[in-house]
Amino acid sequence: MSGSELTRPLIGVRIPSPGLNTSIAAVSGVLLMALAAAVAMQTHGTWRFAALVLVGAGIGAALLRSSFGFASAFRALVQWRDASGFQAHAVMIGLASLLMLPILAQGEIFGMKMTGEATPISLGFVLGAILFGIGMQIGGGCASGTLFSLGGGNAKLVGTLAGFVIGSALGSWSMGFWWSLPAIHGATLQGLLGFGPAIAVQVAVIAALFFVARRFSTGPVPRSLIIGGIVLALLNAATMILNGKPWGETSAFALWGSKLFTAGGIDAHHWAYWMRPGFNTQLDKSLSLDVTTLMDAAILLGAILAAAISGLFRPRWGGGWLQWGAAVAGGMAMGAGARMANGCNIGAYFSAISVGNLSGWAWMLLAMLGSWIGVKLRPIFSLDARQEVGPSC
Repeated sequence: MSGSELTRPLIGVRIPSPGLNTSIAAVSGVLLMALAAAVAMQTHGTWRFAALVLVGAGIGAALLRSSFGFASAFRALVQWRDASGFQAHAVMIGLASLLMLPILAQGEIFGMKMTGEATPISLGFVLGAILFGIGMQIGGGCASGTLFSLGGGNAKLVGTLAGFVIGSALGSWSMGFWWSLPAIHGATLQGLLGFGPAIAVQVAVIAALFFVARRFSTGPVPRSLIIGGIVLALLNAATMILNGKPWGETSAFALWGSKLFTAGGIDAHHWAYWMRPGFNTQLDKSLSLDVTTLMDAAILLGAILAAAISGLFRPRWGGGWLQWGAAVAGGMAMGAGARMANGCNIGAYFSAISVGNLSGWAWMLLAMLGSWIGVKLRPIFSLDARQEVGPSC
């Protein structure tokens, strides 16, 4: 199967329902503007919150219109030995690195400290990245894929999202144990070499990744993927300037799940994950003050709006009970894995590498191993080789 076949948008088939798309576009547009206005006007809100909502909407639109795949790129490589998707990843990460490492070097922008944390590599990190790789191959997509595919009308991703939230909460509950295990201290390229040499080495390594991926590609990379990767790099840099740290998604799922557990009588305040400085008040705050929650909501609304404006919004069930079971199970695996490995394809891979975090490369290799296992498990859920290869990934 060619690279273009792997990334062809399944929701890119126009369905004769202009009235539905017009209505959906109007509703999602109003909701998006209302969200941006509401967070800006709340007591502790700022113009940055509103701006991040718009950035999130742009991310959702870019993901949907380009069908930019993370899980699909991993699966194409392990299942068909096709590295086409990683060419687009290399363009995206390379540009993001050129933007975000200099931003990080500034230390502070508009009075906000720029941060790019180094993630320690422990047994929990290793198992978490592998678990995430397994989950994204049976769950119908990674975190970003779940949000924008749901925005395109694939109802099955509701199951993936529900599993993600539950798994994230369970991962948060278990973090005290995983953090108690020995770990290799985190390191960044700029911490080892300095920012100038780090940028040069980073660009050289990513360029090598691009050319190696091209050598193992079965066809040309669709232009839409390259454009999508460029837009995502620009929006990730914008996120860092506005929020002081790069784009992440799954910490919001942990917050939602932990709040649900607490409301159900299982108090998450005593979990080690929420007892850390800076985290110990999050469970008691409104979700409207959580930047990641706001951006996730905006990504979903942006994807819905982009799909509807393009006439591509197509409500569908997404499969039978077995496929829904895979969606929930995959979501739970990704949720738990993301907490154990400190992120997903976005936070632990794309954003991590872009700010020089060496753990991002380790995550990529471990998620590749998990993807290989996940591909082997797909037949159990009647997921054949041609299913869910575009926007659902």
